[in-house]
Amino acid sequence: MMKLKKLNAAILAGLAGYSLSMTVATTALAEEEAAEENVEKIAVVGARGAPRSVTSSPVPVDVLTAEDINGVASSDMNDIMMTLVPSYTLTRQPISDGGTFIRPAQLRGLPTDKTLVLVNGKRRHRAALVEIGGSGTQGPDIATIPSAALGSVEVLRDGAAAQYGSDAIAGVINFQLKNNAEGGSLSLDVGQYYEGDGDQYTISGNKGFSLGDDGFLSISAEVTDSEATYRGEQYCESWFCVDEQSDEYIAAAEAMGNSVHGSSQVQPWGQPNYSGAKVFLNAGYALNSDMEIYSFANYSESEGDGSFFYRYPGNGTIEDLREQDGSIYSPLEKFPGGFTPRFFGDITDYSFAAGLKGMTGSLGYDISGRYGYNEISYTLKNTINPSMGSASPTSFKPGDLSNDELQFQADFTYDLAEYVLAFGASYMEESYEISAGDAASVAVGPYSSPDPWGFCDGTASADALASALANGLDCSDPNDPVYTAVGVGSNGFPGYSDAATGTYERDSYAVYADISGDITDKLFAQAAIRYEDYSDFGSELVYKIAGIFQVTDEIAIRSSFGTGFRAPTPGQQGTTNVSTRLPNGFPVATGLFPAAGPEAQALGASALKPETSTNFTLGATADVGNFTLTVDYYRILLEDRVNAISTLDVSTFEPTDPESESYEADLAAYQRYLALDAAGVEGANTIGGVFYFQNAFDTVTQGIDIVGTYNFESEYGDTTITASMNFADQNFNSDPKVYFNNEAIYDFLNGTPATRGVLSVKHAMDDMSFTARMNYFGGYSNSEGSNQVSAIQIFEPEVMFDLEGTYFISEMLSVSAGARNLFDNYPDAGEIGETCCGRIYRSDSIVDWQGGYYYMRLNMSF
Repeated sequence: MMKLKKLNAAILAGLAGYSLSMTVATTALAEEEAAEENVEKIAVVGARGAPRSVTSSPVPVDVLTAEDINGVASSDMNDIMMTLVPSYTLTRQPISDGGTFIRPAQLRGLPTDKTLVLVNGKRRHRAALVEIGGSGTQGPDIATIPSAALGSVEVLRDGAAAQYGSDAIAGVINFQLKNNAEGGSLSLDVGQYYEGDGDQYTISGNKGFSLGDDGFLSISAEVTDSEATYRGEQYCESWFCVDEQSDEYIAAAEAMGNSVHGSSQVQPWGQPNYSGAKVFLNAGYALNSDMEIYSFANYSESEGDGSFFYRYPGNGTIEDLREQDGSIYSPLEKFPGGFTPRFFGDITDYSFAAGLKGMTGSLGYDISGRYGYNEISYTLKNTINPSMGSASPTSFKPGDLSNDELQFQADFTYDLAEYVLAFGASYMEESYEISAGDAASVAVGPYSSPDPWGFCDGTASADALASALANGLDCSDPNDPVYTAVGVGSNGFPGYSDAATGTYERDSYAVYADISGDITDKLFAQAAIRYEDYSDFGSELVYKIAGIFQVTDEIAIRSSFGTGFRAPTPGQQGTTNVSTRLPNGFPVATGLFPAAGPEAQALGASALKPETSTNFTLGATADVGNFTLTVDYYRILLEDRVNAISTLDVSTFEPTDPESESYEADLAAYQRYLALDAAGVEGANTIGGVFYFQNAFDTVTQGIDIVGTYNFESEYGDTTITASMNFADQNFNSDPKVYFNNEAIYDFLNGTPATRGVLSVKHAMDDMSFTARMNYFGGYSNSEGSNQVSAIQIFEPEVMFDLEGTYFISEMLSVSAGARNLFDNYPDAGEIGETCCGRIYRSDSIVDWQGGYYYMRLNMSF
């Protein structure tokens, strides 16, 4: 404990006022911290008073070093986090609108909008994307952070809303940027999947510069490009099979695939094409021994593209239409083999933060401001606006989404000898904007309604009617194309209408206090309280207490209890989306509408309100020689949890037989159509499903995190063994049937592995080093059947191995080679439900289904 107290005092004095930022450091302090890093990992999250080691922290914290981060063969920070932190899980969803480009993740079984993301201790701005399914996650896009920019990553696995504010229900992730004043690194990474696709290269580097004698500027950059993978098969379902069509059609369909995405499969499944360039700057300057200024900033541009579901003749999109001259038109004239819409996303992200911190007497201060902006600009190609008929273009700009945040913050610490008092205040403005695209992407063309030219209602001219009759018009035939009505807007992702566009804004302010310190030589404790007020949700008061008791010099027991909350984002409150989904295994146009908007209100929705939580942890730590171990139980009660409801059917057909078994369901579907039409939804008659976000239910998430590390030396070199495992269980604490059907209830509880584990071994000897890693995914299951579960598939546990070897050519140069998923393992193929349409593996599985990947990396340090 004495060593830790001295370290705390040195940091408090040397930094001239402790804050979470830890951005600015003089060269001498950097050297001091580097020396300490060789002894134990230090975390700045968890206790606002002063940094603590992982095993002396009152709450669970993982600290990932730059070496840990660089040891993962991926340029995506999401994949790195999932590989190193078992309680962090991730999926690859090829067909998920914007979710194709910004991937949804979870920490401790909860979506990432329940996790607060920090950079240098400052809140990271959110991405513009609102995930249209699940909890409607709108969180920061951590893929915009290049690994070359990071000195470390701290993962606080505990509720911390009382300390850090809204969103910190599941935990906090703090990305610490490098602060080197000299030297640098450069790496070139190239790789390919065993299947011969998915070629990827990444060039990344960092360079430090001194600013006079008392400052630094660290610049990091990354350029990456990865090509698509294909892990599907040809589209062949009971309702339509490409291989069972005419030879001419099969050839046209395969040609369409090859010309659009490079595969003869009309429906590609795999990771999308992606490329990006990212830059991060971190700077600081000591004005004197008691005052420092700091700043950090980023700019990134990235683009990706993926496919939607294949459109085949007769699926409601490719339909015969009777045109104004009476002739029959089919979209097959534009796309002879059907078509698969291609979705493109261009993402721009930038931020800037600056502050002044120092120490005056026993009072430390940190005054800062930050601004962050994220924008997604969509393009849709290889598709049509069906309602425009032959006049439809095949490329559209559906619109843009943007999110920006401005925050000013003041943090203070006061040294009370044995205790540290931290307090502060913040003010934040948030804005979410939906911008309109081109007119054709939202156009309600004539073919959105039957008989648009009046051939059968007597309003057409005599000449037009004569032409139509000459082309086979038969008004007595209900199947005549004259009666066909098709969807409006660019198919796959209609543009944002005037009613959907707009800006959603709010502001908030907060004050907090936190006190921590050694109550006795063996007991460290902390308590925090926070008051926040939102212009759209009112105020909330939350608190937290935590402590760690040192049973012996090596063993300690720790626990925490606290409350938390999360205010739904402006994006979650305002997002609108109409896209093609498969609620019952068949493609239908499905609309997502804001809970407080007229459309959802007409369907019975309630305006969103904040989520609240109660967190409890109990654990033990051991630090015995070269062995460290932490075991922590956690329980999170989340009330008024925001989630999308199960998709509700919509139908334009009014049921007439009250004795029918489906009468009530059919009547409800028809009434929803009437409600949408009355609410002014354009093309309501072409929408087959609807849903919205609600405070749907309460849940209890509980589990155990275990992390153990053992270091030893031998005549054959130095070895580090790290084992970490997460056991998680999630249950409802209220009746979810108001908003969920039975299939959704089952999949919510059983759809992800309850157990995740990572075992890694690092060994260094002479000019060589080796890393072997085992990833374990427990079993899980999935159901189908909507209101009545008719089938369940059990997925067996999976184990995947990574292996990497590095040869140090010189002190400056090294070369690495390795394989991710060494034995080319795949999860079980899907047999029910969503695994249709050419898909072999469940695309929402957290078990990777891309297969083995091998790579080489050239590293240079200077």
